[in-house]
Order: sequence, then C-alpha cells, then structure tokens
Amino acid sequence: MAERVEPRGPGQRQAVKRAKHVLMVLSGKGGVGKSTVAVNVAAALAKGMRVGLLDADLHGPNVPKLLGIERATISVKGGKILPVPTPYNLSVVSIAFGLPDADTPLIWRGPLKMKAIRQFIEEVDWGALDLLVVDLPPGTGDEPLSVAQVLGEVDAAVVVTTPQEVALLDARKAVGFCRRVGVRRVGVVENMASLTCPHCGKELDLFGKGGGERMAKELGAQFLGRLPLLPEVVRTGDAGRPAVTGDSQAREAFTELALKVWDFVQGNG
Repeated sequence: MAERVEPRGPGQRQAVKRAKHVLMVLSGKGGVGKSTVAVNVAAALAKGMRVGLLDADLHGPNVPKLLGIERATISVKGGKILPVPTPYNLSVVSIAFGLPDADTPLIWRGPLKMKAIRQFIEEVDWGALDLLVVDLPPGTGDEPLSVAQVLGEVDAAVVVTTPQEVALLDARKAVGFCRRVGVRRVGVVENMASLTCPHCGKELDLFGKGGGERMAKELGAQFLGRLPLLPEVVRTGDAGRPAVTGDSQAREAFTELALKVWDFVQGNG
C-alpha cells in the first residue's frame, strides 16, 4: 500500500525563509540530463537575480563538476554553512565539498543522509535569494521525499525527461510524486529531444519524438519546452562551464527555457 504523504500547506516554508521562490528539479531516472538542466537554468537566471543552487543528490553530486568548483570546500561562519561562490553570480552547496576527493563514494545509511539533507536546507546562510534551485536525486524515494518535506512550501517543480518511453515511464512517477508532496506547479522539460546531423543538417530523433509533451498533456502538467542534444553542452559541462554562459545555440536554448521556468515558478506560465 502506498504511503500517505502529508504535504505542508501554503505559508509553511520553514527552512529557506529568505528565498522568495523555491524550484525543485528532478527526474524519474538518472542519465536524462537533470543536473545539466538545473545548472544552466540557475546560471541563466543568476545573470539578473540572486540565485542559490542546492545539490541534494548525495550519491551523484555532479553540480560542482559542471560549474568547475570541484576543489571547493565547505566553510562555516557563526554556526552556519556558507555557500560556495562561483564566477557566474551563483552560490552553491553540495556534499561533494565535504568529500576527500571526487572518487570517494558516500556510503551512508538513511539516518545520516537525512541529517545531511536537513543541514543543507536549514543550516545554510544563503542570504536573501530571489530563487533557490534544488537539484534532487533521481527517483521518488527517501531522499527526494525528505528534501520536499524539509523544504516545506515549494513553488514549482521541473521534471526532466528524454522522449524515450523507458524514461517517460519513470518521469510519470516523478510528476505524481510532486503532486503527492504538495508542489504547487509541475512542469516538464524534454531533454535530448533531437540531434542535428553536422554533415547533412537533418534533424535526427535519436530517442523518439514528442514524448515529453504528450506525457505532460496526459498528466495535466505544464510543458516547458524541448532542449536539443548538442555536443557543446557535453564539452562545456566537462570543462566546468555552464553552456548558457557561452555564445552558441545552447545558450539560446537554455536562456529561453530559463525565462519560461521563471515565469512558471511565479505562476505566470
């Protein structure tokens, strides 16, 4: 029998009191580009507002790598954890900052993970934020549930998927999860939607076509757009730079998505 989840009601954002808005980014499964979307949306919006990025994926903390800050360490002042600044006007907290090196696995049982999640939400001095973006781990288990419940009131969630049916099966569960924990608005982003052949210019639908949009329509979620599969996104991510900070097709795609997401978070989408 499914566990009944008691979401907090409006006005009960206890943890991040100085954040005007909170956005969760999640996926039903790994490998769909969730962290890449979270990082680039956050970096795009940070060009004009105060944005924090919480990497809540304890076992796969990829956000520092994508931002080129893997060697940063956690510091504490006045009993509060201080976010790590980036060159992109974006402040970040991740469990990766507390590990000896990038190859060290986090081998913790549930209680330790839940304690870390609570600390990263309640004991961080983010300062005043326009938006806190939370990159959740894949799935709908203990960790995403704990993050959602500790955060309390969440303005919106973005579920990232590819058009492939096997990804959509799990993405549907992620949409249902958001509703069960009381997220106000749920949107869908279809990542890796197509690849333009560099030789003939033909658009190739490597993972199918339009699956994310059809799923959003069926479930009554907001479809926020498609992102193409671009080699430059891979290159910039590996180099520790958000693609949205360059001058390319990726910049245009992520900037357009970020603006739609911001409107959606505010209830205007």
